[in-house]
Amino acid sequence: MVVAGLFSSGCSAERELFSSDKTDFQLKTVVQGLEHPWSLAFLPDGSMLVTERAGRLRIIRNGELMSEPVRGVPDHVVTGQGGLLDIVLHPEFADNQTLFLSYAHRNDDGMTTRVARATWSSDQLKNVTVIFEALPRSGTSRHFAGRMAFDADGFLHVSVGDRGNRPRAQDTGDDAGGVHRITVSGEPAPGNPGLQDDNIRDTLFTWGNRNIQGMTVHPDTGEIWTHEHGPRGGDEINILRPGTNYGWPEITYGIAYSGAQITPYTEKPGMAQPLHYWDPSIAPSGMAFYSGSLFPEWQGDLFVGALKLQKLVRLRIRNGQVVEEEDLLADQGDRIRDVRMGPDGALWLLTDDSDGKVYRIVPAP
Repeated sequence: MVVAGLFSSGCSAERELFSSDKTDFQLKTVVQGLEHPWSLAFLPDGSMLVTERAGRLRIIRNGELMSEPVRGVPDHVVTGQGGLLDIVLHPEFADNQTLFLSYAHRNDDGMTTRVARATWSSDQLKNVTVIFEALPRSGTSRHFAGRMAFDADGFLHVSVGDRGNRPRAQDTGDDAGGVHRITVSGEPAPGNPGLQDDNIRDTLFTWGNRNIQGMTVHPDTGEIWTHEHGPRGGDEINILRPGTNYGWPEITYGIAYSGAQITPYTEKPGMAQPLHYWDPSIAPSGMAFYSGSLFPEWQGDLFVGALKLQKLVRLRIRNGQVVEEEDLLADQGDRIRDVRMGPDGALWLLTDDSDGKVYRIVPAP
């Protein structure tokens, strides 16, 4: 399916061909000039919304980046790894025009990750309401996480990093270092582990997560898959299971940036093993399963962006095991921040740069 307005003759195009083990493809530049873009969402009319970590929400329409940022973005702070982060549309956006933003926020008590719900109206955000705030706040400017995804039941999953304080990820009375599952009003979703256990926050769905910056829904099973940054080594891919402890920092396949050991353990009873991990770290960000018709050779493969190692990783997964891993675009020199499956059947990428780009991957002619 081609959606009107997703691209036009006005888009710049890079005709250089690339090859993967399965097929050849082109990488087309749709727009550039974005300041550290973080997330991409496709509107029903073919326009796109892009968040810039610097705090702006931008519109791409008919292949052009609109010069004026969207009005109505909630109050936020831009510092370190924090700023305006993810954007996701309500599953019934076409009817209710509702979307959700995650972002860093500061007040007198420190900084944290927030989620706001808003109505999209005449290219503006209206009725902006904060529905989630991770507590307690802290003074650090790293590991905000902020990736979001809706499950098949219409509940929103929100990742919160450990905020650079490792023990917080194992404290189920703390919002940091886990994934929260909430309703569109911000209430704990039915079935959350904490609703039956006073020692677990009501919104917590998983914990022991260091800093999840990739989250996507499996197109066949409906399961939510995530990846998270390890320290030096130990980046992980996981499937979210309610009440699961993913181990950070009690178990890890990585070490501290200084080279010191964080823990001697890579496994412990009651803590989940990753489906896949990287050592050395690739610094993953953004992920999507390919489910379109343009690339039948990639059907069902998982694509993961890499910041540190500046590439796009293709993973083929069978029976819970990675059976193929391939690096793509490794010579481009782009820190890939987000990866999205487009309604046009193409893969879409964002590059993390002061002159950030939106790329579209399409078949070779």
